[in-house]
Amino acid sequence: MENKGYTEDGTVDLRGRPVLASNTGKWKACAFLVGYEAFERMAFYGIASNLVNYLTTQLHEDTVSSVRNVNNWSGSVWITPILGAYVADTYLGRYWTFTVSSLIYVTGMILLTMAVSLKFMKPTCENGVCSKASQSQIAFFYSSLYIIAIGAGGTKPNISTFGADQFDDYNPNEKRLKVSFFNWWMFSAFTGALCATIGLVYIQENMGWAMGYGIPTVGLALSLSIFYLGTPMYRHKVRTTKSPTTNLIRVPLVAFKNRRLQLPNSPTELHEFELQYYNYNGSRRRQVHHTPIFRCLDKAAIKNGNVSSPCTVTQVEESKLVLGMFLIWLVTLIPCTIWAQINTLFVKQGTTLDRSLGPNFQIPAASLGSFVTLSMLLSVPMYDRWFVPFMRKRTGNPRGITLLQRLGIGFAIQIIAIAIAYAVELRRMHVIKGQGIIGPKEIVPMSILWLLPQYVLLGIADVFNAIGMLEFFYDQSPEEMQSLGTTFFTSGIGVGNFLNSLLVTMVDKLTRQPGGKSWIGDNLNDSHLDYYYGFLLVLSTFNLVPFLWASGRFIYKNESMKMNDGCIHPEAKTLDTLPQV
Repeated sequence: MENKGYTEDGTVDLRGRPVLASNTGKWKACAFLVGYEAFERMAFYGIASNLVNYLTTQLHEDTVSSVRNVNNWSGSVWITPILGAYVADTYLGRYWTFTVSSLIYVTGMILLTMAVSLKFMKPTCENGVCSKASQSQIAFFYSSLYIIAIGAGGTKPNISTFGADQFDDYNPNEKRLKVSFFNWWMFSAFTGALCATIGLVYIQENMGWAMGYGIPTVGLALSLSIFYLGTPMYRHKVRTTKSPTTNLIRVPLVAFKNRRLQLPNSPTELHEFELQYYNYNGSRRRQVHHTPIFRCLDKAAIKNGNVSSPCTVTQVEESKLVLGMFLIWLVTLIPCTIWAQINTLFVKQGTTLDRSLGPNFQIPAASLGSFVTLSMLLSVPMYDRWFVPFMRKRTGNPRGITLLQRLGIGFAIQIIAIAIAYAVELRRMHVIKGQGIIGPKEIVPMSILWLLPQYVLLGIADVFNAIGMLEFFYDQSPEEMQSLGTTFFTSGIGVGNFLNSLLVTMVDKLTRQPGGKSWIGDNLNDSHLDYYYGFLLVLSTFNLVPFLWASGRFIYKNESMKMNDGCIHPEAKTLDTLPQV
């Protein structure tokens, strides 16, 4: 908008009216959002971190089935955002998609609380012998879980991007504030996760599952009320196309039709609108500059080609960005598979160890996940307040290091973590052999605190790769596909969970012996979990090779936009243009 006092990026209020920059957005608007994120994370981790124990102790599933079911549900929670992002970017917008989906989420939480609370919903036990869950009990329990997954599909990709929308990229002051947004956003998310892994897990195992699920349900409903109170302060991006994903299909189709044509010598001869076109009627869709990668797609922008209406350079470059992000996404799948161990095999491993702290207290195995969160919470302020300024002075990059460098550091730390997990499991197996332990319920005389280093390192790695992936896929997405772009992050975690489910199932089948023994058996004291961790270590180490290849060829988004001083500036993101790792 040209009127002084209005936001420069063309954002509007819920009724479509221009908004004043002084009264809306920034951190005062985000304050209403971070509360929801904290409670949603508390609800999710309150379920996910201890679900494998509920399935084995309450529904009496075997180890492989419980791990597979936890991974499949977690994978669904992280994969459904693809649909939620598409609906938001194409039809409803982020606010309304989030609103509808969050109500579905709360409904699922209420049903799940009923499933663990009502007697006729749970298997019965007599004289210490418990019957298996009935088909109706299993159906109701899993239906509740997957209703939550559907609700998460609309909330996860939209709440963080909606928060980022509260900062005006055309205002230098707000743009500086946005640099720290994702760090502190994840800080609030992991605060909720910490409450779950320390408090809720203990409540579930000592005071009952009903209370352990009921508390986050009430908290989630309360946080939604707080979110709605902030509605007058929110900024909303205006969609300028009905379906922004259409270009992803149209660009390769037009390029294919023009495949026999010769590209012009200079990219300036390709079809593109003037910069003023991208500022019409106050809209702030940005012009993306030409890059030399994936040159075959440039044929979609040839003037006077085989189609009457060629694509613009910006449309072609947006397709290139998505293709480049897809290559990066592929090499994040193995790291996401490592992350999936936190709520599955790490927990089962912990149940076999000595969990006592003093004569009257035992650490719930799932509570060790809190150390992932604690190390992450301690590391985020250090990263944001010390590491970034330190590196900024040396690199000139506002982020300190490039986004892909951040990912690479995180992946390396993750490899060290799984190597330590492998070494600790070797020691556990050595103690088992030395003590002659063979029973599935025998406790190995080895403290559960031996597992702390792998949890702590994965928390530190999250500061680099989890936050880095979220910021990378949001930042590098085409302007009108940022909700969909964020799903590269969520779907990667989802596919990582599905991949771990597949690996666990295949490894169990391939290594199972006639007596029922396998690498990942019901009796972890007579299995070879160390072999599986060694397998993951090899996978994650070799995965660095394609990551280095893909990141070395990725070219960051290079945009031009008209700032409030009336001049045309290249986007500040171009400081990341060097394809380094």
